[in-house]
Amino acid sequence: MSTSEPLRQETSERGTWDDVRDLPPSAKLVAKVLEYNETMTQQQIADETLLPSRTVRYALNRLDEENVIDSRFSFSDARKRLYSLDIQS
Repeated sequence: MSTSEPLRQETSERGTWDDVRDLPPSAKLVAKVLEYNETMTQQQIADETLLPSRTVRYALNRLDEENVIDSRFSFSDARKRLYSLDIQS
């Protein structure tokens, strides 16, 4: 690593809409759907957006990299995760 290369530190800070701006359209769509719905599973997001499950999974991973979503296990079905938008105002 060169000295001119910036260090990316892992932080738990929430992301902003500016972080979402440069993401692919699928990630922006998922973020908007999560903005209008409290929490959703991956399947619910796929049904709402009409995107394939694989694309939704990719979009959720990109949003997670930008720290703009929160995910947790579902109490009713531990195999599923619930996603919600966690964007700093």
